Amino acid sequence: MVLLEFSMSPMDKGTSLSPYVARSLDIIDQSGLPYQLTPMGTIIEGEWDEVMAVVSACFAAMRTDCERIGAQIKIDYRAGDKSRMRSKIDAVEARVGRKLAT
Repeated sequence: MVLLEFSMSPMDKGTSLSPYVARSLDIIDQSGLPYQLTPMGTIIEGEWDEVMAVVSACFAAMRTDCERIGAQIKIDYRAGDKSRMRSKIDAVEARVGRKLAT
């Protein structure tokens, strides 16, 4: 199972990038994969080919009208098929002994 965290935005469209981020989030949401939106990026969970296909689709949509795109991608793979997005947070909260802001 892969946890992939990424952010992608145009570098040639000024300071308000929410229309481009929203375009990517629509693609991510429609993929059907579990995801978590954060202020600095999005985490997607799935098999390698699935998560990479989502990133590729976001890039393809963005490059239709953006001449320069910046992207950061972080990947954590662990063999197995159970959900890790929530279990990783649960494990840390258990050690701290309380719920944390997530």
